[in-house]
Amino acid sequence: MEKIELLAPAGDLQKLKYALTYGADAVYIGGQIFGLRASAKNFSFEDMAEGIEFAHAMGKKVHLVLNIIPHNEDMAELSTYLDRVGELDFDALIISDPGTLLIVKEKFGDKFEIHLSTQTNNTNYLSARFWHEQGVKRVILARELSFEEIDEMVQNSPDSLDFEAFIHGAMCISYSGRCLLSNYMNNRDANRGECSHPCRWKYYLVEEKRPNEYYPVVESDQGTFFFNSKDLCTIEHIPQLVESGLASLKIEGRMKSLYYVANTVRAYREAIDQYYADRENYVYKPEWLEEIEKASHREFTTGFYHQKPGPDEQLYGTSAYLRHYDFLGVVLEYDEETKMATIEQRNRVILGDEIEIIGPDYYAAEQKVDIMLNDKDEPIESAPHAQQIIKMKMDQPVEKYFILRKRREK
Repeated sequence: MEKIELLAPAGDLQKLKYALTYGADAVYIGGQIFGLRASAKNFSFEDMAEGIEFAHAMGKKVHLVLNIIPHNEDMAELSTYLDRVGELDFDALIISDPGTLLIVKEKFGDKFEIHLSTQTNNTNYLSARFWHEQGVKRVILARELSFEEIDEMVQNSPDSLDFEAFIHGAMCISYSGRCLLSNYMNNRDANRGECSHPCRWKYYLVEEKRPNEYYPVVESDQGTFFFNSKDLCTIEHIPQLVESGLASLKIEGRMKSLYYVANTVRAYREAIDQYYADRENYVYKPEWLEEIEKASHREFTTGFYHQKPGPDEQLYGTSAYLRHYDFLGVVLEYDEETKMATIEQRNRVILGDEIEIIGPDYYAAEQKVDIMLNDKDEPIESAPHAQQIIKMKMDQPVEKYFILRKRREK
């Protein structure tokens, strides 16, 4: 059986490079239009070309997201946009709309592999078979399926059809993302890439005959967040995922930070590789979950994989993320003679900080910041400016793409 794909989000070119370097087999990206993450930085056509070249040089893949639900006024621009897309060597296009599929097929024939977005809400094998007959190679399953249902989908589908499922990241309160709440609350169309995430807002109860009286639904003066789901995390269930018949395991998060993407990918990469290395003696390591929790996250759930989520899968007290570590910066280069690393800072670094360094292949080390220089090679005690270029003496060799972080003070 071909090894299962680990698919990572990439909100921009730098995140693409980090996701692939830290172990993703493929990334999914969006252009500056026609994807469902309009607020992400996203990719220009020049960035797309560079990202594809970078990925293919590593033997890895790039999938382009085209999964908005377009209106009539979008179609002319979509056609022009696809003309530019056709000049690039994408490995797959991710779509959700039959009209988009039609125009893609008319323009490109079988040039691109077609993946059907989770927005299409595929929850049964007959629906999947229908889309396969229209030219879809892979169906990205709705999040609302259990392991048992996924197995039934795979068993009742042709071998030529692949399936992909989300294994980590934010969960939508609506059915596979088909939500109109943002349209009503903020006049921003979630199905055209502009969701304002009102499911994460604070709500109160209002009784019809007392319109100016607002009641917390729980006993708290902070209100309640009754639409607010926990985040999905399946790191403890790698054997079931690998043996499920899925072709690809997908991490959510094109809006998330470079550090989140790299750190999450490295944990899943390590777990998946250890399972393939020795399936019979595979043992889950709690440190993988501990590692994932070092990036910004909400409390975790396994979603629908084992059973339908109950009351415990919601967060009623806050919509805030848990942040136990600060992302300090990334290594740009390293001088072996001086043992100095050039670093692009992302959060304030202070002389004397106890920091952690992580890298691909599940590399990790700890050290104290003893020597720090500015871009003029002058000693400094702190680096407070966003994306400041500094140099730091390292206790051990590091490489480009290594990441620095620090535990937050409680």
